[in-house]
Amino acid sequence: MSIITDTTVYDGAPSDERGRQERELNVYRLLEKLDIPFRRLDHGAAMTMEDCDGIDALLDIDHCKNLFLRNTQKTEFYLLLLPHHKKFRTAVLSKQIGTARLSFAEEEFMVKFLNIHPGSVSIMGLMNDSEKRVHLLIDTDCLQGKYMGCHPCVNTSSLQIKTSDIYDKFLKYTGHVPVAVTL
Repeated sequence: MSIITDTTVYDGAPSDERGRQERELNVYRLLEKLDIPFRRLDHGAAMTMEDCDGIDALLDIDHCKNLFLRNTQKTEFYLLLLPHHKKFRTAVLSKQIGTARLSFAEEEFMVKFLNIHPGSVSIMGLMNDSEKRVHLLIDTDCLQGKYMGCHPCVNTSSLQIKTSDIYDKFLKYTGHVPVAVTL
């Protein structure tokens, strides 16, 4: 069953904020403050990458798989963006970033550092990481497209944002320095 009930793609934030979570509205407010244009598609909860297939076509994007990881000691945290078709191989990534075994981080850390929940992990969550606890890792293939697709910290909307705006404006604002990896 498709999670898309309305194929209308909107430019910018919703005019009616009723029923929207504050974390989502904060993303829109920040993007507007940074003068980052975006297109938006509202939809049912996208819990899997397969749920995003129709979204990708409507927004002309490739959603990146967003994985929130941690080291064994739970002292280092990573947000990994990789193409949805690539498999995550812990050993390959660990070797590239010079760390021991990585695991998926628990929800408590997602909420604490990024103010998001499972299913909504997104680069936009870095706006909430004022202490820079999360290291951003981006597979080089995610940097090839003109646009990047992501959730606005909730999985009931998806955004199309220029990749250059993510780098030149959003990440400059958050202070996160991306590390390119190849998986």
